[in-house]
Amino acid sequence: MSTITIVTVFARTERSRLADLLLQLGPDEPTLCAGWTTRDLAAHLVVRDRRPDASAGVLVPPLRAHGERVRLARAAQPFPDLVAEVRTPPWWSPVSNPLTDELANTVEFFIHHEDVRRGRAGWQPRELEPGHARAIWRAAKLTGRIALRRLRLPIRVREAGGLGEFTVGAEPAVTVEGPAGELALFLSGRQRATVVDLDGPDELRERLRTANLSL
Repeated sequence: MSTITIVTVFARTERSRLADLLLQLGPDEPTLCAGWTTRDLAAHLVVRDRRPDASAGVLVPPLRAHGERVRLARAAQPFPDLVAEVRTPPWWSPVSNPLTDELANTVEFFIHHEDVRRGRAGWQPRELEPGHARAIWRAAKLTGRIALRRLRLPIRVREAGGLGEFTVGAEPAVTVEGPAGELALFLSGRQRATVVDLDGPDELRERLRTANLSL
């Protein structure tokens, strides 16, 4: 009987690099997630991996208070223990098991790695290897369309490395262009900490820069 092997290189690599950086920086450094330190972000990721009852609060308002209580309890752990849980999710995790890891976590952990990298001054964009950039771009096209449709603003999004483009609305009035990783961050609501080019009327560019694009 043949077996199917699913490779999760990008998700694992970003997870490992994030865990290394968390240990290097410690629990009290700022991140791009408003109001969250590195400890808060680590606790969020642990809950996402290990407590689906609590992580559901992100999408289900009645569960938000429960989710926050669970996250705060996790955050109270010694920081090295918390980071160890970030680094090694359980095999049964709904979002991090071998069948779902690459789909659910390639972009998730890229973004949260950058949340920590870019939480302080002096950061520089990373140059992603081609396969990683393609994986990030595929996900950015999906989530980006969802986020941008809420603006009711005709927009063209173009990947600067030639991976493609997509439009939302007819006759786009604004174009945002950049590498796949920068676009993924921009379209997830991290506009202020990205390096992209915006072309279009000043008013519409400012509207896009300051819009809430978080899903």
